[in-house]
Amino acid sequence: MPRDSDALVHDPDGGMPRLLEIMRRLRDPATGCPWDVEQTFATIAPYTIEEAYEVADAIERAAWDELRGELGDLLFQSVFHAQMAEDAGLFAFGDVVRTIADKMVARHPHVFGNESRDKSADQQTVDWERVKAAERAAKAEHGVLDGVAVGLPALLRAVKLQKRAARVGFDWPSTDEVLDKIVEEARELVEARDTLTEVEQFEEFGDLLFVMANLARHLKIEPEAALRAANAKFTRRFRSIEAALAAQGKRPEDSDLAEMDALWNLAKAAEKAAKGA
Repeated sequence: MPRDSDALVHDPDGGMPRLLEIMRRLRDPATGCPWDVEQTFATIAPYTIEEAYEVADAIERAAWDELRGELGDLLFQSVFHAQMAEDAGLFAFGDVVRTIADKMVARHPHVFGNESRDKSADQQTVDWERVKAAERAAKAEHGVLDGVAVGLPALLRAVKLQKRAARVGFDWPSTDEVLDKIVEEARELVEARDTLTEVEQFEEFGDLLFVMANLARHLKIEPEAALRAANAKFTRRFRSIEAALAAQGKRPEDSDLAEMDALWNLAKAAEKAAKGA
């Protein structure tokens, strides 16, 4: 291995070239890491998704020191995929950088072109969607829903599908109709529970979640973020229950629903009081 490669790998100020060289060395069939060498796009993709969620988690917790590391992990995923693509003769990391840079310039003519910057954020969003539509047309994606990635988290994909349909007028005019539909779907789920098969219950439950995603879109709420917040709230309150029981020398399995529900309400009240303080 050339000495200049070793020098770059161990140079703390080597920047992006250092990271790219580390990845190249890891994937070297003769001298690299056996695990890294045998990976494929399919085997690495789950790690990429996981790293993206860990970035979101660090932001949710305002863990800024952790965010630095998580962003690095996510960047490494891009480098990993680009190196595998280069190994396969598809493209290289420089092509990835050029593609995203060209896209950002093309999608921001009010910053990098001659269009006026004097417009609202909503109008900029409309213009962004117009440019994206033109890009899809150039890719021969003619269907309204073409190009919405199948591998997205289900809630996020539901919102994206609904946004696409809404652009051609297939949408409820207000949240009132969405709420009515939620009531309808909830009623159908109850009926399915009582009278239908597990497969039909599965379908009705999916319908209800899809409409809930639609309500989030109408309310301009990001449903994945809202659910993450709800998960965090549940975790905090349940840990409060555990702490209160531990103070009595008990564990949750030594308690019952009535006691734990009362402790839950105490934790809830304490959170509300803290917010009002």
